[in-house]
Amino acid sequence: MPATAVQRAAGEDPATGPAGAPGAAVEARELRREFGQEWVLRDVSFVLEAGHTLVVLGPNGAGKSTLLRMLATLLRPSAGELRVLGAELPRHAWQARGRIGYLGHDALLYRDLTLAESLAFHARLHGVEGAAARIGELLDAVGLTRRRDQLVRTLSAGQLQRAAVCRCVLHHPALLLLDEPGSHLDPAALETVEPLIGRRPGVTRVIVTHDFEGGLAGADRALALRAEGSVAYEGPAGGLAPGDARSIYAGRSGR
Repeated sequence: MPATAVQRAAGEDPATGPAGAPGAAVEARELRREFGQEWVLRDVSFVLEAGHTLVVLGPNGAGKSTLLRMLATLLRPSAGELRVLGAELPRHAWQARGRIGYLGHDALLYRDLTLAESLAFHARLHGVEGAAARIGELLDAVGLTRRRDQLVRTLSAGQLQRAAVCRCVLHHPALLLLDEPGSHLDPAALETVEPLIGRRPGVTRVIVTHDFEGGLAGADRALALRAEGSVAYEGPAGGLAPGDARSIYAGRSGR
């Protein structure tokens, strides 16, 4: 693909990104994950500097969510090396876990608690100081103040996604792992969550999305995975043209 030439012109290794990047927040080397006899991720390598944003692209089943769950310390790699926020995973996962904000397909909120109670529980887990004020601030930011005493299980899909964003950023994480953060959100709701999960100084982000044009525009680096979980592209986001991204989704990337 033309993107590879861009990487070489920038002096990068297409397989691993910038070697020895200072201040790396995430480092993955030959990362693999299998479920039973099936390999979901194959030899994924990249380096993401602190404060930068990586967008992860690829068709359904390419291992994008699996990668994010490994970075979140929720899954162990089957092979390879992984370091997150300076902690070697999985051996020292406890060192990084409290500094990660993970937004996945499950809101991770207790359905039979009220919204405020569920967020307060997570605040206690993370030792958030001034938790009541922080929760109030976040609920106000996403337009859920009137829902604070409503049971989580009664929230709509869009309300639940906004509540999950509140949980994700509640403890001021250094690393945000966002799996389709715009799911179930209309344009107005997207505007309310953007200040919480958008670019901010000192916050590193890894975003999984099918919106490759929007994702590439808002990222520093890109990782594109083929359907079988191997790397089709890793490098600067500007080096992956939307047309090349479409080819990867369609299974027409170079091998």
